[in-house]
Amino acid sequence: IIAERERQITQEGWTAGHDAEHTEGQLAMAAACYAFDAVAIPTIDAKRFIFDNWPWSRKWWKPTPDDTIRQLTKAGALIAAEIDRRQKAKK
Repeated sequence: IIAERERQITQEGWTAGHDAEHTEGQLAMAAACYAFDAVAIPTIDAKRFIFDNWPWSRKWWKPTPDDTIRQLTKAGALIAAEIDRRQKAKK
């Protein structure tokens, strides 16, 4: 999870400053979508749930359906980003 968070920052550019702009729970919702996708039986309803709750443009949805551990790692890194964002917002 730590390595994925670092990758998000260095390769994707999703810095703490960028994360601070997402004040409506978007990081946590994105994490939930990746986690759900990792465990859900692939159905039309499962995909509908994901796309109804994915907080950003679909171009940013980058699942790895053949690697559920990778999916959960992405979810964990997004949760870590949300926790960091909330802690910094309290200061």
